[in-house]
Amino acid sequence: MDSGWISFVESLIGVLTLVVLVSGLIGLMVPVFPGLTVMWLGVLVYAVVQAFMGQMTWVGWLLFVLITLLMIGGNVVDNIIIAKHVRDKNVPWSSIIWAFAAGIIVSLFFTPLAGMVASPLALFLAEWYRLKQRETAFANTKAWMTGWGWSFAARFGIGILMILIWGLWVWL
Repeated sequence: MDSGWISFVESLIGVLTLVVLVSGLIGLMVPVFPGLTVMWLGVLVYAVVQAFMGQMTWVGWLLFVLITLLMIGGNVVDNIIIAKHVRDKNVPWSSIIWAFAAGIIVSLFFTPLAGMVASPLALFLAEWYRLKQRETAFANTKAWMTGWGWSFAARFGIGILMILIWGLWVWL
């Protein structure tokens, strides 16, 4: 293969991977959007192309594994942060599960933005039904939203770290 063609393909794959990484990072604003997973898929394609071209070194594999661990950890910590905030208000797991399920189901049938509204609304309704106190249900929903904010910050930081590690990989 012509070296000019190889350089073009490498540059194109690099640019496309960066576009996927930035898109996944922006997508993290939507709570049920799997932005970290989308970012990881972009890096996976990059790794496969690098391996196919015979340019995948042990450093590349090590950085890919690190990015994979960050993706897994970020997806887990996301739910832990939200659940912890509402569990601190003694919200039962049943209400939390209703909220998570509502967000996912509404996102699948409508849009992720609708899922963003459905999750706290489902928590509010579950808590209002359980407690028969609108003010307490609202306070518990506010805890959900606070947890979502902290969760976003954690996932966004992890996403930035994933991009930086990928950038280091490309540079090396």
